Amino acid sequence: MKRSFIIVALIALLIAGWYLWPKGSRNQQTLPGSRPEVSVVTMKTEPVVLTRDLPGRTSALRMAEIRPQVSGIITKRFFVEGSMVKQGQQLYQIDPAPFQAAWNSARASLSRAEANLKSVQAKAARYEEVVKIGGVSKQEYDDVKASLGQAKADVAIARSEVSTAKINLDYTRVMSPITGRIGQSKITEGALVNASQADPLSVVQQLDQMYVDVSQSSAELMRLRQSHPGGTGAQSKPVQLLVDGKLTGRTGTLKFSDVTVTQTTGTVLLRALFPNPDHTILPGMFVHARIEQWKNDHAMLVPQKSVSRNTDGSVSVWVVGPDGKANTRQITVSEVFGDKWLVDGGLKAGEKVVYEGIMKIQPGMAVKTVEAVQPTFPTR
Repeated sequence: MKRSFIIVALIALLIAGWYLWPKGSRNQQTLPGSRPEVSVVTMKTEPVVLTRDLPGRTSALRMAEIRPQVSGIITKRFFVEGSMVKQGQQLYQIDPAPFQAAWNSARASLSRAEANLKSVQAKAARYEEVVKIGGVSKQEYDDVKASLGQAKADVAIARSEVSTAKINLDYTRVMSPITGRIGQSKITEGALVNASQADPLSVVQQLDQMYVDVSQSSAELMRLRQSHPGGTGAQSKPVQLLVDGKLTGRTGTLKFSDVTVTQTTGTVLLRALFPNPDHTILPGMFVHARIEQWKNDHAMLVPQKSVSRNTDGSVSVWVVGPDGKANTRQITVSEVFGDKWLVDGGLKAGEKVVYEGIMKIQPGMAVKTVEAVQPTFPTR
């Protein structure tokens, strides 16, 4: 009796559920012989640019370490730390007194050598006439000619010493070799500097343009070159600069890609040059460079939602043919662009790929198609 009551109650619940269930939900099932509706994406070619955001450090276009060429005491500094200096501007003054004295001594030695040369030249001219009539011996004439050559050599040596002394005297005025912003002065007036010292007096850097040195995996670079031959050249590629993950609006140029792989990291050095007219980008900053590595004006992209991965690793999509029937097709894909795959083979422009409704269809089934509305995702 109790069991019969339970059975009757279950039947009543099933009947009530059938009538209470929305009619629309009952009608969603596909009836035999009907065509299910699916949304499709019509394949087309479009321009695609592959970029990579690579980390790197900034460095100045030109950098000059200011070092003394002679030893001495710094008597004066002519610049303000952190200011702009011009090429040829004097930065420091080394005590010139000993070098001035050396230059004066060298000039005096030159005057003495020149005076001696005149005397020997006159004597040689007289002996040249006298030796013809036997007034002096041939040996005496040869000795005078030898003295003349030695006197000329003495003059040349003296002139060289004057030039050296003048160069050393000029080196007491420490000049800037480039135009740029000068940093901290490592010495003050009264400090002794040496011509062979390791530490620079200061550093001048040209900041109106900046280098950004980044590294890219050599394995990735080789894969790009193999999959897109001729499209991954380094020179003259546009590069965008990112600081703290944000675009700065500065567009630079990729100058070169190194020909050597770093053994410790397995990466290749890439160097880009960016304009920096306002000097806001400083040397040593950690930044990212967005580098264009490959471009195709006739690329084909398929939504990731339409792509299925098979157990053997192959990739397939559902394609609706001209006869309105859906069938699977294997394709090859490579790079990801937003929510899409780059198609390397297996699809042609104009073909319809199923976007939504894949679970409703079977191979060879006739379907109704509507064009899908796809969300917009940023591509790279």
